[in-house]
Amino acid sequence: MSRYVGPKVKKMRAVGIDLPGLSRKTIEHRPYPPGDHGQGRRTRISEYGLQLKEKQRLVFNYGMGERPFRRYVKEALASKKPTGEKLIELLERRLDNAVFRAGFAPTIPAARQLVRHRHILLNGKRVNIPSIQICVGDVIQPGEKGRELLVVQDSLERMQIERPDWMVFEHAEMKATVNGLPDSVPFEIDVQQVVGYYSKRL
Repeated sequence: MSRYVGPKVKKMRAVGIDLPGLSRKTIEHRPYPPGDHGQGRRTRISEYGLQLKEKQRLVFNYGMGERPFRRYVKEALASKKPTGEKLIELLERRLDNAVFRAGFAPTIPAARQLVRHRHILLNGKRVNIPSIQICVGDVIQPGEKGRELLVVQDSLERMQIERPDWMVFEHAEMKATVNGLPDSVPFEIDVQQVVGYYSKRL
């Protein structure tokens, strides 16, 4: 499955939850599945359906294709940590997600674009790889031109979710320092369902 680039609210409605990394919009006014029969649909979801929905929540929020997402699952399975816990850590440690969580971008796709265009500095060096895994002690900040971008300024002024406790933000210097490892995501997820989905497919 390639990265999804279609209507974002439609996908959030399909998985039944707001995904802050995907869009600033919400499903508040239409909290039911998309389609002509979305409001009247009352079918029982199978175990596979539940597992798939939880997996899609992660895939859509982090803007990933199936192949790279599977690589993260395999790495989590090989870790000494509980698989679900490690998977969440790996996803949250992506540089594009860290840029979003620091408040430099309104969504993860916007953060990915900032990184691709070399507007983000990691430990003082320009980088253009959104999937870089950040580590404790890393410092993330926009470059000189990045600080002047309206998308960065507007995002910092209108943050919709709180910064995580594994990140320290310095407003004066406009930089974020990683002081711990992530252990949660900013939306509801049953990560064990995701682990169960792949346990039969890897």
